[in-house]
Amino acid sequence: MAKASDLRKEIINVRTGRRLGELVDVEIDESTGRITALVVPGPSRFWGLLGTGQDLVIPWSRIVRIGPDCILVDVEEGPSPREAGPGA
Repeated sequence: MAKASDLRKEIINVRTGRRLGELVDVEIDESTGRITALVVPGPSRFWGLLGTGQDLVIPWSRIVRIGPDCILVDVEEGPSPREAGPGA
């Protein structure tokens, strides 16, 4: 059984090797109780003073491996981080 605090891991894109950020939230299907997506905060604007941009939502199907220190994902990075995944 994992605790919510255990999920605070770095998210790394295997396509680019780029660090996408730290996992801050998950989306859960209320009818099944299963996690459907990981949520990473968007890039901060103006040194973090103006908040962050749009969150990056990574569908569960795009997770390659969950390790002790990080989560590897396979996403196509593009101009619309909310739509990350195949064909984004």
